[in-house]
Parts: sequence; C-alpha cells; structure tokens
Amino acid sequence: MELSPAPVLMPTLMVQGARGVCSCSRPALGRALRRLFPVLEWLPRYDPRAQLLGDVVSGLLVGIVAIPQSISYSILANQDPIYGIYTNFFCSIIYAATATSRHACVGSFGVLCLMVGQSVSRHLQMAGYGDSAALGANSSSARNGTEACDRSCYAITVALSLSFLVGLYQVRILLGVFQLGFVAVYLSEPLLGGFVTGSSLTIITSQMKHLLGLKIPRHEGVGSFILTWLDLFRHIGHTNICDLLTSLVALAVIVPVKELNERYKERMKAPFPIELLVVIVATAISHCFDFERRYAAAVCGDIPTGFRRPTLPDASLFPSLAVDAVPIAVIGFAMTVSLAEIFGKKHGYAVRANQEMIAIGLCNLLPSFFYCFASSAALSKTLLKESTGSQTQLSGLVTSLVLLLVLLWISPLFYSLQTSILGVVTIVNLRGGLRKLRDAPRLWRLSKLDAAVWWVTLLCSTLLSTELGLLLGVCFALLCLVLRTQRPRAALLGRVSGSELYEDQAAYKGLGSIANVKIFRFESSLHYANKDYFRTVLSQRTGVDPALHSREGSQAHPDTTSSEGFWGAVFGCPKQAQGRAERAPGACPPSPDVHTLILDCGAMQFIDTAGLSVLKDTLSDYGKVGVRVLLANCNPLVRRRLREGGWAGQGGSAEGPPPFHCIHDAVRFAQQSADKQEAGPAPGDLNFQACL
Repeated sequence: MELSPAPVLMPTLMVQGARGVCSCSRPALGRALRRLFPVLEWLPRYDPRAQLLGDVVSGLLVGIVAIPQSISYSILANQDPIYGIYTNFFCSIIYAATATSRHACVGSFGVLCLMVGQSVSRHLQMAGYGDSAALGANSSSARNGTEACDRSCYAITVALSLSFLVGLYQVRILLGVFQLGFVAVYLSEPLLGGFVTGSSLTIITSQMKHLLGLKIPRHEGVGSFILTWLDLFRHIGHTNICDLLTSLVALAVIVPVKELNERYKERMKAPFPIELLVVIVATAISHCFDFERRYAAAVCGDIPTGFRRPTLPDASLFPSLAVDAVPIAVIGFAMTVSLAEIFGKKHGYAVRANQEMIAIGLCNLLPSFFYCFASSAALSKTLLKESTGSQTQLSGLVTSLVLLLVLLWISPLFYSLQTSILGVVTIVNLRGGLRKLRDAPRLWRLSKLDAAVWWVTLLCSTLLSTELGLLLGVCFALLCLVLRTQRPRAALLGRVSGSELYEDQAAYKGLGSIANVKIFRFESSLHYANKDYFRTVLSQRTGVDPALHSREGSQAHPDTTSSEGFWGAVFGCPKQAQGRAERAPGACPPSPDVHTLILDCGAMQFIDTAGLSVLKDTLSDYGKVGVRVLLANCNPLVRRRLREGGWAGQGGSAEGPPPFHCIHDAVRFAQQSADKQEAGPAPGDLNFQACL
C-alpha cells in the first residue's frame, strides 16, 4: 500500500501560500500607499484654479489664529510656549498627508491640553518639582535619582512620552489589536456635550490665577475644582492689579469682536483676527512700559527659535502614563472623527473612520519625537477653516508655513507677552462649550434620560476630575441604555379604520378595537433583563393574569355549556376573585368572549433563550385559560430562534402556531378560527401566510 503524499506536500503548500500572501505587486503597493496616505490620491487631481485661492486664504487665517492659541494652550498643558507651536506645526503636516477629511484641523485642543497638564503636574510633583517653579526657569534637577533635568525639560519629557502612548493606542492598540474603534460609538452627543462643558469650566478655573496674577498651587485629582476656587478666594488680596486690568481690557475687546465675527460671518469674507491683534498690541505695551520689572507681571519669557534635535520617549514613564493615555486617546479619536464626519456629510464626501484613527494616531505618535504633546481636531479652528473657503488639506500645509515663520524668526518677539493675555485667549475660545449650558432646558424637554447623562457627566467632570467624569459618564449612559431596554414601552393596538394598519390606542384617536382579540406590542427585544417586566406589563395591558385565573379555575367545576361553569370561573367578574388569589397590578379578568392574544414582535430585534422561554410560558399559561397566543411581524432572526427553540412543535413541546408575517393576517386567522370553532371547523379552510 502506497503512502499518502499529503505529509510530503504540506510544507511545500505552506511555503507557496506564504509566498502568495507576502508577495506584493506594484499596483497592490500603490493601492496600499494611497490608502494609507490619501494625499497621494487627491494631490494629482488638485485643481489650482478652482481650489488654490480658498486653501491659501483659509490656511493663512487658521495659522494667524493658531499662533496665540498655540502659546496659550501650552500654558494649559503645563509646557513652555514653544512646544505648543511645535505641536500645531507637525500635526498640520502629518494630518494633511494621512487624513480623508478635507476640513478638520488638528492641533492643540483645550480639553486634551487640560488632561495632559494634569498628568504632567502630577508627575512633576512625584519627581520633586515644586509648583512655584516657573516653567522656563532653570530649577533644580529631579530628586529621585534621575539625570539632571530642569522642570521644563522634565515636563516636556512627560508630555511627549504621553503623546507617544496616545498615538500607539490609537494606531495599534485601539485599531490594530483590540479593534476598539467602536468605543467612540458609546460617547453619545449628550455625554460629549456634558464632558466638554465640564472640562471648559475646569479650564476656566485653572486660568483664573493667570487673569488675577496669583501664584497658587495647581491642584489635581478629585475636588481640584473646589480646592482651586478656595485658594483663589483665600489669596484674592494678593491680586496683581496690572494683570487684572490687562485681562479685563483684553476681554472687553476680544469678546465683542468675536461676537460680531459670528453674527456677520455670512457677509464677511474672513473673520477679523482680533486675538492676534490683541496679542501683538499687549506684547508691545508690556515691552514698552516694562510690566515685568515695574509691576511684577508674569510674562512668557524667552521663546527660542528653530527646532530641537529629535528625542526618544522615556520608557521608564510608560507604566505611570499608561492609564492617563487611555481617555486622551479615546476623546481625541472621538472628537476628530465626529468633526470629520460632520463636515464630510455637509460637503458631500466620504470619510473613513479607521483612516481618521490612523491619521490622528500618527499625529500623536510621530510628533512625540519632536517635543510635542497630545493633539486632536479642534472645533474652533475647524469651523474657521471651513467657513473661510478651505477645499483640501493643502490649507493645513499653508498653516504649517505660517507657524514655521514663527518658529524660525518671530517667536522671540513674544518675550514680554503677559500670561494673563494667554489666559484670556484660552477662556474666550471656550465660549462654545459654555453655550451648551443654554441647551440644557431644551434637552430636558426632548429626553430626560439624555439630560441626566449630560448633567451627570458635566458635574463629575467638574467636581471630580476629567478622567473620572468621562468614565462615570460612559457608565451612566450605558446604565440609561440598559434601563431603556429593561423597561421599554408597551401598548395595546387598534385598527386604523378602512386599512390593514394597527397602531397604539393610547397615541392615536379613532382606532377601532378588534372584537374578541387583544393585540399587544412590546417595543424592545426580549431578553433575560426584561422578561419579568414583559410578563407584568402583558398582564396589565391585556387584563389577563394567567396565574390568577388558573388558580381560580382549579377551584371551580368546569362546564363549557354553561356561563356559570368553566368560563364563569376563569373570566368571572373581579369580585369573585377577591380573597382567593392576589391579582397582578392593573390586571382584571377579560370578558368571556376574548379568545386570542396577538403579540406584535415587529420591535423585537432578537430574543435570547430567556426570552424564548417566556414566550413558551406565555403560550402555555394563556392556553390554560382559553386564550390562544399568536405571533406576528417577526424578523428572520427571531423566526429562526423560534424554529430552533421548538416553537410550532419543531424541536420542542411548545406546539405554538407559526408566526404570521403581518398583524392583519393574524387577526383574520383568529376571527375565522373562532367562526369555524362555533360552526364546526373544516379541514384545510384556514390557509394564511404563517411560516417560519
């Protein structure tokens, strides 16, 4: 007998299969590169005549606005101003090459800067750096045996290591390994709205010390919001009058002009860059009158020019930063994809969510080697970019050129810029988050559960911490989702006159009831969490409690020929049941001529094993009291579960009739079945569209 050649051929087949998988033709490589770098797809088709002017104008305006925001958000992230400019410069280039969105603008974002600053501040305290040390000052080295590194150096080391982890999570962990891109689905609009508003309140609180010129410690963790305000009131007597007056004047100038920009944005070709103008004027005044020396005003200090040599993240910080990076990665991805999809839908082009995750991940991963902190799409700059005529991501490259000029030549001119002005710029750009407070009454009228999610997330993000607020907000939102499915709406249906449609009798007027038939709709899937509620609400709506009537029937003497016999015992008046069995809340015996209960399963997306068991028990229990149970409007998944679970006598003992495709067929079947039962049924007479 010859041996089978299969063992000999197996290694050869495996090698050939591996070669087929690993081989890469030139067209396949080109498609892969175009998919990873969408710029290779749209740049060859770029039309300069139709698109260049809009991209250049939009890129210049966004770059002008990004200059003061980059510096102010650096302070929020507990970094030197130069690192904010680095972040916006590199992110603009990388996102332009890798994104599918034409309008989203990636860079420093207030909420993420707040979360980065909290993590950096905590690690500075762990390393032994005091809160009183200035960011740019050459303070003492770390006190835990680390190499010599001043406070500013250690702060950016923590921030870039955190950015590396955030990018790694977004590119590889969330998308590649665990496929957790769906996590953003659970960040509902009320949850994100409450989180952004709560974070905005926290950011405003953190900037108040700059507006007042106070030197108070930065609190982190649970209760930091309240502790910061207590410190502000405790040290209010040490307010720097120069910083306070400068802040008030800047607010009085910036806020009205930005309101006018928004009110007349349809008439204006471009918004007036009031923030940059205020920054330039305030810097000039502070330099001419020497506010730093004469009034002890806090200023930005020396901002170097050029680029630093690339560096590597500090791997020793990864264990302590791993948890901090998770909410930053999720929020950054959610904000970027949300903005990209909003403007993609508005302008009629497709946005690939997975590619956007790769793009924002690369915007955090690669710039971390060039002294940048975590970033995401920013709402204010994205709105500005879209409203000023941006056509493609070429506008992002124009923005990066504007920031390059600042990095190479202009940045030292901001030495005398007061930090109070930067605080004003930060606060003014949070108006969008604060305006969501006005939407709370409208949200309460639309959905009380959504309003509860909004308020819980806002309060937790403000009073506890941003990370805990996000976590508790997601948990509470999921709890509300469970409650909605655990106690869904249920209704009795009536027939629309002159049609085959059936609707909720409580929601519509003029619906006709079907004689001898009850039609019940359960507006949710049927599963283990709501099976008990299904039983209860079914008894309440139909007025039939099978357990009650079965006990009553066992005490009576059935007599199908007399109204005082079986039917009298089962469907007698409520007074006859008193003292013998306790009735379900709201349930009362039906009239003697009710013979059929139709369950509308149109809203049931699925039923689990517990739901199937409840349906079988319903069929059995109601059958014992003389009520036939029919199913209608079952989708294919539910019909398959019924068939596999033994409904209609297949694979089990339920022996229920097959489900009907529509309610009207079930009603006709019930009526003709009752008529045939009275007149004597003829075999084969009842042939309706009931099938599994």
